Amino acid sequence: MGAFESIDNVQETLADEGYVCGRALATVVFLSLKLGRPLFLEGEAGTGKTEIAKAIAAALGRRLIRLQCYEGLDAASAVYEWNFAAQMVAIRTAEAAGGAERGALKAELFSEDYLIERPLLEAMRPDPAGAPVLLIDEIDRTDEPFEAFLLEALSDFQVTIPELGTVKAPEPPIVILTSNRTREVHDALKRRCLYHWVDYPDLERELAILAARVPEAAETLSREVVAFVQRLRTEDLFKRPGVAETLDWAKCLLALDVIELSPDVIADTLGAILKYQDDIQKMQGSEAKRILDDLRADALA
Repeated sequence: MGAFESIDNVQETLADEGYVCGRALATVVFLSLKLGRPLFLEGEAGTGKTEIAKAIAAALGRRLIRLQCYEGLDAASAVYEWNFAAQMVAIRTAEAAGGAERGALKAELFSEDYLIERPLLEAMRPDPAGAPVLLIDEIDRTDEPFEAFLLEALSDFQVTIPELGTVKAPEPPIVILTSNRTREVHDALKRRCLYHWVDYPDLERELAILAARVPEAAETLSREVVAFVQRLRTEDLFKRPGVAETLDWAKCLLALDVIELSPDVIADTLGAILKYQDDIQKMQGSEAKRILDDLRADALA
């Protein structure tokens, strides 16, 4: 498949890959591919920003190349590096064989044979299946110098290797950047992208996501799980659970053969949805029972 045909087609095709998205997100995905613009997705951790890149790659039959960002990431680590160990072996082999002409040896050592490609360079290479999906994940973890480099690389879709020259993408990759907003990303980078805030889904959409990703879960249990997680997100927690935690919790409950939620079951499995001890302590015991009682009272009303 080369591209999405319409906004409705985006929703339908991604749903086939297990990714249920609203029309607003489907629209910005469609426009990003139609216009050839990078897509910048911002939102809380666990809301499905990374997963949509995987779903798009699978739906289009493209290779997914992921650049996981971290503090201290520099241009060299994101583009390429030389295989120093192999170069040293080649040097010692040449010396043992009686030496080689210096210029020829240098040309050999800094050739494609000793090049280790990192995600940005990989994304610039031609691919018979079409331009890959380049996921630049958690860009907010990097610093401003890397942002500036990325801005230049994404404007021309080319990178330069001093020893080999410039590598330009024959077809621009499909670029998706994500941010958990631990810091503000520079406006210059955002301006090159189409932007969308990925929020927590409402109850019905989260139910649809759970049905798509954990189809073996019974409808009654799924509704209780989603309703409980949705209510948790309104509590004063250090870290609210994302969709990823909803799916993990449902799988844990299935593994325990749970048919319906109870205060004891919730207390035993809170670690699947809450990742900080203070949050777990706050929700144990009477608090979990209070939320569960409120949900069941609402259901009967």
